Amino acid sequence: MARRADMVRTCALTRQERPVEALVRFVVGPDGVLVPDVEARAEGRGVWITLSREAVAEAVRRKAFARSLKAPVAVPEDLAALTGLRLGQRLLSALAMARKAGQLVTGATKVRSAIESGQVMALLTATDAAPDGRNKMLGALRALNHARREAGVDAPEVPHFELLQSAEMGLALGLENVIHAALTTGAAARSAVDKAIRLARYNAQPMDEGTGRAAVNGVLLPAEHDERR
Repeated sequence: MARRADMVRTCALTRQERPVEALVRFVVGPDGVLVPDVEARAEGRGVWITLSREAVAEAVRRKAFARSLKAPVAVPEDLAALTGLRLGQRLLSALAMARKAGQLVTGATKVRSAIESGQVMALLTATDAAPDGRNKMLGALRALNHARREAGVDAPEVPHFELLQSAEMGLALGLENVIHAALTTGAAARSAVDKAIRLARYNAQPMDEGTGRAAVNGVLLPAEHDERR
């Protein structure tokens, strides 16, 4: 059986073959309405679209879903927003699992300590964080990534994500509000990082024609996960 990472599907909008990790799947629900299947596990015929908010919105405008299914289907006008919501919910669930596994820390002091110890896999900052607090954490993360490069560490840079509001993260983690969080080493943390990358890529815009890299809030996505190059 092929590994998921090796599987490819055709985007119904662009007609280009891409790895499934660079796509998002849609299926027709029992009520005849198209819904996002972000886990790609629902039964029935699926329609794959490039993992991009703009691509999903364009697929709705061009009626790409009905063409792919070769049948009429009810497509919500806000499908792009609904898909982003589902991807965000998936990330929040993964963060809760990582915290339960002891692989996520919150609070400025603990997060900074995790960064300085080099045990962090990703830094998450709430979208409504104060600029000074955000800048301090990013400064610590830049110092860590610089030190790793200087030491010749053969690994991608530790990414930074700003995808969720503090209240959203707090609710998912059973806390009042979460401004800063760090994912530490472990399988649950790795799963959460992967889901953060998918949500970030869905919301991202290309930086420029020269790099082809994508970014969220001005932060470049990890290159090894960026299929838009």
